[in-house]
Order: sequence, then C-alpha cells, then structure tokens
Amino acid sequence: MKKIILTILTLNLCAMLVAQDFDKHLATARSSYSSGNLEDARFAMQQLMQELDITIGQEVLKKLPAKMEALSVNTKNDNVTANTGLAGVLIHRDYGTGEKTADLDLMNNSPLIASLNAILSLPFVGNSGDGSQKVVKVSGYKGVLHKYEDTTTNKTAYDVQIPFGSTLLTLKVEDTNEAEILKMANTIPMAEIAKMVQ
Repeated sequence: MKKIILTILTLNLCAMLVAQDFDKHLATARSSYSSGNLEDARFAMQQLMQELDITIGQEVLKKLPAKMEALSVNTKNDNVTANTGLAGVLIHRDYGTGEKTADLDLMNNSPLIASLNAILSLPFVGNSGDGSQKVVKVSGYKGVLHKYEDTTTNKTAYDVQIPFGSTLLTLKVEDTNEAEILKMANTIPMAEIAKMVQ
C-alpha cells in the first residue's frame, strides 16, 4: 500500500514539475520576445515544444495495449525522447521476452514518410512479387508490411509501418507470421494516437 501511495505522489510531483517547466519556458519566451531578444525567445519556445512533445508521448504510451497476443508489455523499457533536430518526438514500447518480442516505435517528422507515402499511393510498387512487401490496412489506415526471413534459424520477422501525417508508427515482431502481426497491430488504437500526434 505504501508503494502505491508513493508511486501516486511521485507521478503527481512529476506532472507538477512538467507544468512548472512549461509555464517557465512560456514566460521566458514572452519576456524575451517583448524585450526584442528573439534568439532567447526562440530557444525558450523550443524548450516549451520539447516539454509538450514529451507530455504527448507519455499520453500516447497510456493509450497503448498492455498485451499484444500473449506478449506482455515491458513498461520499464518505455521511452519518450524529444529532439528538435531531425525528428520530433520518439516513442518506444516493447512487449515480450526471449525470442518472441514486439517493438512499437512512433517517430514524429520521420524522414521515411515521403517514400512510404509514395509506396502507398502506387499499390503496384508497394506489393513485391516475392511477398516480402505488401500494402495492408490496419484499423482503416494504410501501411506497408515487410517480411524478413532468417535462413540460418528459419524464423520469420515482420514489421508494419503506418504513417499518420508526419508521424510514422512501426511495429516489428520477431518469430511471427503475417496474420499474427496484423492481429497485434489491430489492437493499437490508431485513430486516438493519430489525433494525439498530429
């Protein structure tokens, strides 16, 4: 019982600190802008956006399923990273242990979005003749399914990539088949996540 109370208090404290950082960065941006110091105003706004991205990422993690098929979530590996460089927010969650695992990643401002959208707009390009790549639909969203075969172990891995605007969701599952990864992908609340990350 003490652990539960301590955890709740810690989460509340973290939420208050994030809100304080957000308010602090907003106040700094306003005062810097008012005084004509545009460089400091920009920096404070970047810090504010990073805080916002991290908060959104943490909310996305709350929406993800606790299990995918028989694979349980490894919350200790959850990670949300904000970056003002190439990508915006990076969200990671994984499921399972040992040989049977699933990795779920979301990347805002992904550099792969343009090429993936080109594949999705031309279905004859998206579907390979050897079955290693094909266009699929998951919860009403189009994506690309890739198949990877390890000839030494005779095990197959799949990943499915689904774009939401400028955000790319990738689910990769080791030692699986097409039906199983698509069933797992359909447990993800795509519409809710799409609203949050756009």
